[in-house]
Amino acid sequence: MSACAAIEIRGLVKDFRTGLRGVKLRAVDGLSLSVPVNSIYGLLGPNGSGKSTTLKILLGLVAPTAGECLVLGCAAGSVAARAKIGFLPEAPYFYRHLSGRELVRFYARMSAVPSRVREGSVADALELTGMSAAADRRVGTYSKGMLQRIGLAQAIVHDPELVILDEPTAGVDPLGAAAIGRILLAMRERGKTVVLCSHLLGQVEELCDRVAILDRGRLVLEGGVAEVLERRDERLLVVSAWSEAARVSVEGALAGHGARLEAVRAPRVSLEQLFVERLSRAEGKGGEVR
Repeated sequence: MSACAAIEIRGLVKDFRTGLRGVKLRAVDGLSLSVPVNSIYGLLGPNGSGKSTTLKILLGLVAPTAGECLVLGCAAGSVAARAKIGFLPEAPYFYRHLSGRELVRFYARMSAVPSRVREGSVADALELTGMSAAADRRVGTYSKGMLQRIGLAQAIVHDPELVILDEPTAGVDPLGAAAIGRILLAMRERGKTVVLCSHLLGQVEELCDRVAILDRGRLVLEGGVAEVLERRDERLLVVSAWSEAARVSVEGALAGHGARLEAVRAPRVSLEQLFVERLSRAEGKGGEVR
């Protein structure tokens, strides 16, 4: 295993038997990839692409049919590997009658956090996820965004080196999703490795250092975000004081070099960015944006 890899997957295969005849369904098909330590890594793909099966193998919930899967140098599914992982599933269920603090304390005990440091670990996880102020409220009173953040708190209370998150912003409004994004960046600053499965591709683009795209159990694309998104034979120019005369001049200059001006567009922000910026501004003024 590479010294700088948090996860090393080589030739991973997982087959399931379905139906009365036991027809073989290949969910993961020869997957190989490496996740660097201290990074946010996006694992992407449509439903049925093999993402969830891969996560289950990493967590030791499902045994692979073939191949090798290492987590921080330990075999996936081993006690040593599980102790180094924090996990938030896509649709977690938490005991609604407990307070947030009681819930995180419960998971700290389940994760064998020593009693002498347990309360400090609980307080630290609540602070990092922005849940300290609501920690003594019952979980049943939490909004969707708060439930996801308390879920993040339980995933990191034992200070794991690797945090695996399956759709952590599912059902969360843009402001809540932005808050969760800041938490993930804070985790990386603390030296943790985060594996993020999400259908919110805008957030993946903003947060992740590297991404892998799966389809039908196979790896179709992997690399740094800037690298995989760049169109290498095109360049985007941002020009102020644009005019028709400027267009004619630019087209002529480009034609002299065998290039062509394909399009002229005004710069745009994403809808998610606009939404967060406007609402954040309204909160700062204590008023309503119309």
